Amino acid sequence: MERNRHTEGAPLDLSARGDGKERSLVLERRRKEPPSRRGRAAKVGRYLLMGLLLAGALEVAGVSFADTTARKPRRFDAVIETNSEKLFRKGQRVFRHSTFASEGFFGDALQLHKAVVGEKFGGVGAGVSPETALAVGLKVDSEALPGSVKKALAAGEVDLKDPATTVALLQMDAVVGVKAHFDEDGDATSMGVTCALCHSDVDDSFAPGIGRRLDGWPNRDLDVGTILSLSPNLEPVADYLHTDVDTVKTVLTSWGPGKFDAGLFLDGKAFRPDGSSAATLLPPAYGLAGVNLHTFTGFGSVPYWNAFVGNLEMHGKGNFYDPRLDDAEQFPLAAEYRLGHVTASPSEDVITKHLPALQFYQLAIPAPKPPAGSFDAEAAARGKVVFNSKAQCATCHVPPLFTEPGHNIHPPSDIGIDSFQADRSPEHGYRTTPLKGLWSHTKGGFYHDGRFETVRDVVDHYDSFMDLGLTESEKEDLVQYLMSI
Repeated sequence: MERNRHTEGAPLDLSARGDGKERSLVLERRRKEPPSRRGRAAKVGRYLLMGLLLAGALEVAGVSFADTTARKPRRFDAVIETNSEKLFRKGQRVFRHSTFASEGFFGDALQLHKAVVGEKFGGVGAGVSPETALAVGLKVDSEALPGSVKKALAAGEVDLKDPATTVALLQMDAVVGVKAHFDEDGDATSMGVTCALCHSDVDDSFAPGIGRRLDGWPNRDLDVGTILSLSPNLEPVADYLHTDVDTVKTVLTSWGPGKFDAGLFLDGKAFRPDGSSAATLLPPAYGLAGVNLHTFTGFGSVPYWNAFVGNLEMHGKGNFYDPRLDDAEQFPLAAEYRLGHVTASPSEDVITKHLPALQFYQLAIPAPKPPAGSFDAEAAARGKVVFNSKAQCATCHVPPLFTEPGHNIHPPSDIGIDSFQADRSPEHGYRTTPLKGLWSHTKGGFYHDGRFETVRDVVDHYDSFMDLGLTESEKEDLVQYLMSI
């Protein structure tokens, strides 16, 4: 009995397989171990045996230890990183390539593709040559071109006056922001546009208008109005605006390069009181991280504006809600056509599902840094002091966002200009423009309508309006700092 008490639960010693004398020696050694050590050994033995039995049961059931280890949840940091990469890649594809079913408007309704390709490719008229397309600001993605085509272009062996070359570029999906569709015979059947049409440029690394993409950069060369005026069928637009086709063409061709009138389909106000176009400059789509309102007149945030443009400007298929547009006095056309209540069935909606990734990608696009040597560094350092003190710029353009954190909008009276464009927005104000990357969008002027031709003109305006008393050297230094941000 004493022997059983000491050995009960003891682990099986597989080395004790000899005669009875060897077994006795093993048991004698165990008797001499302290009780605490023997107890621990007993527990370990029981756990080991249970583990072996459990492992055997799992193996019989077809489950291995490797399987259970693989099912261990990943650290949530890794989940976040994977999701970030997924959103970025998807958002980039959406920004560059998703038409949101805008073919229904630009292709099926306006038949723009027919004017672009010409009668030789199922369209009408002579078609648009690459030379003409580049002249109205369309861009070509050089990375979409095969090596043989690049060599031919470099050697001057490609006819840039032939619309057939435009068709070839479209078929290669090399025209930034434009998606044309062709049938088996090579005839164009429709055309849609993407975000990149207006909000991407190229670096001209191959030739003027041909190069690597610069996503987020406003295409200030793009003459949207002139391009749209080429549409063979503008009757849908004329009917919508309650006017005639000739008037529509007059309005479209009044916009000029780098401008678009996003409010036209809301209020029908094509011209300012002074007779100039009501169109506004295409804004950058970079440097928006941390920025709330990101259009000139502050309609809404990044995802709001993506939904607004996708549904109301690109005329895609999706859902959009904004009851502010029900105000028939401010937005007569939007109220008439219920633009604040656009609905599509889940099977038809090709916009909503892309909004999260599209926003993520846009927020990931940084404002471009100015090239080395493009500004006077010493003057910029002095200008920074002026910016943060005497000129009072940092009061609204708060570094490092260079706009206000929060609701970044002001009434026209705060900035000393008229309220025409502000009153076309539900906010009745003007957004504090983020200043990062200012150097990269000087073409077309400054403010929403380009009324100030240069940065110096903007500085002079505020100096006068706010009675800052800046000296000539302070103004010049401030300009250099603004171009360095």
